[in-house]
Amino acid sequence: MKNAWEEREKALENEYIHRHEQEALAKSKAESQEKLIREECKNRCPKCGEAIVPVTFRSVPLDRCPDCGGVWLGPNDLKILASKDHRTWFEQWFRNEND
Repeated sequence: MKNAWEEREKALENEYIHRHEQEALAKSKAESQEKLIREECKNRCPKCGEAIVPVTFRSVPLDRCPDCGGVWLGPNDLKILASKDHRTWFEQWFRNEND
């Protein structure tokens, strides 16, 4: 009976370690993908080619094109913005015009 408990404990430990390794890999992949996109674009707007400008909106760093007005968010920036007083600006930003 003791052997079965030890095997169960080891299996749970392995599952825990595997889950944390997968989360770390996903985070690393997202960061490297963002870095690759920045290097490929050379900090230029993909739509019009103008140099993008770093700005801060509600304490969240964003990139904005001064020419066409495009805005680029980091991997978690939209979640951060959505958690901040979303009823005033978030709904207006994504509001359906047919409503």
